[in-house]
Amino acid sequence: MSKLQVGVIGASGYGGAELVRLLLNHPDVEVCAISSHQYTGQPISDLYPGFQNCTDLVFIEQDQVIEKSDLIFVALPSGLSEPIAKACIEQGKKIIDLGADFRLDSSEEYEKWYGKPFGDIELHKMSVYGQCELHHDQIKDAQIIGNPGCYPTSIELGCYPAIHSGWVDTDHIILDSKSGTTGSGKKLTENTHFPRTNEAFAPYKVGCHRHTPEIEMMLSEMAGQPVKVTFVPHLLPINRGIVSTIYLPLKADVDLETIHQTYKKTYQNDPFVRVLDLGKVADLKFVTYSNYCDISLHMDTHTHTLIVVSCIDNMIKGAAGQAIQNMNIMYDFELMSGLKTVAPSF
Repeated sequence: MSKLQVGVIGASGYGGAELVRLLLNHPDVEVCAISSHQYTGQPISDLYPGFQNCTDLVFIEQDQVIEKSDLIFVALPSGLSEPIAKACIEQGKKIIDLGADFRLDSSEEYEKWYGKPFGDIELHKMSVYGQCELHHDQIKDAQIIGNPGCYPTSIELGCYPAIHSGWVDTDHIILDSKSGTTGSGKKLTENTHFPRTNEAFAPYKVGCHRHTPEIEMMLSEMAGQPVKVTFVPHLLPINRGIVSTIYLPLKADVDLETIHQTYKKTYQNDPFVRVLDLGKVADLKFVTYSNYCDISLHMDTHTHTLIVVSCIDNMIKGAAGQAIQNMNIMYDFELMSGLKTVAPSF
């Protein structure tokens, strides 16, 4: 059987390069084309020497990537994917967008947080939010996937069983997340230079991070009613990884053992979500370079608050790995194909 021909637009960025790295080890696909506006004509191994002797892929124009590929991954900043998606659909191609363009259902919310409304409403009606564990059935037949953000992935998986069970007072949810510096992308900013981030630790975009509406959209879907959250991200002086500590005040008289059993049952058929035994604490060290989300559950009996710790690798489960997991669902590949990496133990 011939392999699926896949292309990566924006392969010179961190998310795009991670996609190429993972896809080269996927048994059912061939990376046939990659693009980069800045590095057109250059081999990817010139930019990332780790690809030396692993691939001879050269950056070409994005129109050529669409032409050559059956499925196109787009790893570009927000606001750039919609016209690419239109071109893909017109040519009968499928697209998985790692940017924010197809994550939100509401054009008004997108304009509020990203500065402009949807350009093509019909295109957005075709898209599916690609949270693999929660939207598996919708993903199977989708032509456009909006790959979830990294913070939302850790939070949504950590919240789902408790909120869906109706145990949580959704008026007072607090989300405290920490991310490695790759989460801000490859382009340098004042706060991401090494001397600024090294030996530093602080929150940023307090109460105004763009992932807020995405998180609220999905938590509202889980609860069956509108949900607002307090979300505070922090920047860790490390390359990769996310730790989200989630505070869920409980309105129901439910014990931690029952909650734990519900989490285990909810994710029993989802191999990439690992609900740890009670008494253990999720640690990003043991998910880095993998597509796993580790979840640990804790109870503050004094305030009757469920505390969920959810850890992922922001570049894999929070970006490239989840995109490949979406592809595996869309094309009925074995779910873990190309994603069987185990985190380093030290």
